[in-house]
Amino acid sequence: MSFSNIIKRKNKLLLPFSWVYKAGVVLHHKFYEWGLKQTEKPALPLICVGNLAVGGTGKTPMVEYLLRLLTPNYKVATISRGYKRKSKGVVIANDETRFTEIGDEPMQFHTKFPQAKIVVGEKRINAINELMQQFPATDVIILDDAFQHKAVQAGLNILLTEYDNLFTNDYYLPAGQLRDLKGNYKKADIIIVTKCPETLTMDEKHQLRHQIKPLNHQTIYYTSIRYGEPVHISTNISTHLTSVKNVLLITGIANPEPLIAYLKRHDISLKVNSFADHHQFNQSDINHLKKSFHNINGDNKIIITTEKDAMRFKQFQSGLEGLPFFAIPIEHNFLFNEAQSFNDKILLFIKNKNNYAKEK
Repeated sequence: MSFSNIIKRKNKLLLPFSWVYKAGVVLHHKFYEWGLKQTEKPALPLICVGNLAVGGTGKTPMVEYLLRLLTPNYKVATISRGYKRKSKGVVIANDETRFTEIGDEPMQFHTKFPQAKIVVGEKRINAINELMQQFPATDVIILDDAFQHKAVQAGLNILLTEYDNLFTNDYYLPAGQLRDLKGNYKKADIIIVTKCPETLTMDEKHQLRHQIKPLNHQTIYYTSIRYGEPVHISTNISTHLTSVKNVLLITGIANPEPLIAYLKRHDISLKVNSFADHHQFNQSDINHLKKSFHNINGDNKIIITTEKDAMRFKQFQSGLEGLPFFAIPIEHNFLFNEAQSFNDKILLFIKNKNNYAKEK
């Protein structure tokens, strides 16, 4: 049973509270329908990546997928909330920026894609306005984790939902993981079922499609997780898991189960230390980590963490010197040879949007 389903089954007793939560979400949306709150629709291409649930559906690797696709030919920016950052207001990352100012995921984007403008702000529209004031030549903006936000209307909406926990089968918070109305899936242009098994069959694909019931304008894609070779967080030198015998895995993400399962498929001895999502590591954690690593018997041992966690470990880099400390990259792998179809939809949207803006 998946991590998501275990949580959901344990929380069924909380369903009455979920009805109260849902009522609050309905009221929030009504404020926009009644005109008590306003929605703005900027002219330039906005691509929204998000979900209806809390937890890890693969938003960060999807934003990175888009950055890899678009940065060679476009001036791209990402806008995120900057979860758990210590700053306030709009911040545009520069060479001096630290993760505490923008958050771990935006810092990951900034580190891996220095040619992109990485922006954080509690209010997306304020962040867009500040970005365009400072960098008016921006061609396209990726809104990270903004599907549930109605203050800004994106031109293209990408909705992610997990294979093991489709939004159609989920409960509202706190019984389940839904934070937005199920019916809002209708505003998505693209729906991606993430974390599928690589062996997903055509019959299973059709069953998933039947459960989601896409509208005529919606396209569904299916992706699995693809892990890369671990990369040392200080030297950027990669290693092969085939040469490793012992691994200490340190994670502070919503759902580490897929990574744990991946590592277990290799011929290694695995020890896992899991923390809460976006956990702010401290010196005590570092001391415990080093002790746990040194207590592992045997040769060919390394520490592995996620790229997102690695952003939070970098502040302790001097204390981690000499340790074989690696971050493991993660990417979306489009199944059924449909990556080009997805890419074409993204590029066509930007082309059409830019042509429309020129005509105006």
